[in-house]
Amino acid sequence: MSPRYAVAVLAPILFASACAPESGEPAPEMVPEVQVAEESVLPDGAEAISLLGDTLFAPTLNEAVHADRMARFQEAEGALETDPEDVDALIWMGRRTAYLGRYRDAIDIYGYALTLHADDARLYRHRGHRYVTVREFDNAIADFRKAVELTEGTPDEVEPDGQPNALGIPTSTLQFNVWYHLGLAYYLKGDFEAAADAYASCAAVSVHPDSKVATAYWRVMTLKRLGRADEAEAVLAEITPDAEVIESTGYLDLLLLHKGQRTAEDLIGPAGSDATLESTTAGYGVGEWYLLNGDEAEARRIFSRVLSGRDQWAAFGYLAAEAELARMGGR
Repeated sequence: MSPRYAVAVLAPILFASACAPESGEPAPEMVPEVQVAEESVLPDGAEAISLLGDTLFAPTLNEAVHADRMARFQEAEGALETDPEDVDALIWMGRRTAYLGRYRDAIDIYGYALTLHADDARLYRHRGHRYVTVREFDNAIADFRKAVELTEGTPDEVEPDGQPNALGIPTSTLQFNVWYHLGLAYYLKGDFEAAADAYASCAAVSVHPDSKVATAYWRVMTLKRLGRADEAEAVLAEITPDAEVIESTGYLDLLLLHKGQRTAEDLIGPAGSDATLESTTAGYGVGEWYLLNGDEAEARRIFSRVLSGRDQWAAFGYLAAEAELARMGGR
């Protein structure tokens, strides 16, 4: 358990209550499916080391966003105090902690929760997501594969949003998120064959227009990287400008770029300190479009531009741009 987190929150909530082992009993061990990250190798206060060797600290949140997320964190803290072993309370504690940029602490929370609920696929799904965030792709893949095993043959379930969209309508499910993030982990690692298989499975459980569009985007990128242009075009053929998406407008625009219905210039947004999640997503997608069309110099320029928005380092577009530059040998 991370000392900084255990002292601040989990020690008084978990270990001073029913979660503490009985006298004479050994403390619960971490679930052995993955290696626990060696935090000692990180500089003090750092969350991760980028694929290019940069030290990454918790992103800066503006005052209003920080206040809102802290209030929700405190709600999760209260729920956990009420029932320290409740799996839903532990999941939300991990999610609310991650939304504050404390990704290592969130991983620790899920790891502890797995000592109590070792067969709950949701814990592997959420821990895997945060292993992706901190660039530990093998650990992420191990968690997602375990979640696949635990959900195989079971009914899917809607996953509540931690940060709801404008309509307050959840757009994803547990099995969608498992396959989607597994595909992403493989993609970022450069194992495009495995990513293509994961995204094919993800497409089979993508039921909402948003999840269909998000899956289609990464699937098209993956298939094109593998030279499977005909399969990519078949996926693109299902995409139309009038798709009723709520959250995935950025992915839809990028798919339309590949269909010749948008231009790269239309999609480039702010970078640097003005970068947003949306402009980071678009930036990577445009850079990848140039790369797939043979313009490596322009792709490299745009990927570097994406990385100028340092507070977006947890975004998938930032991760993917970082991975591309690493494969190219650096900035």
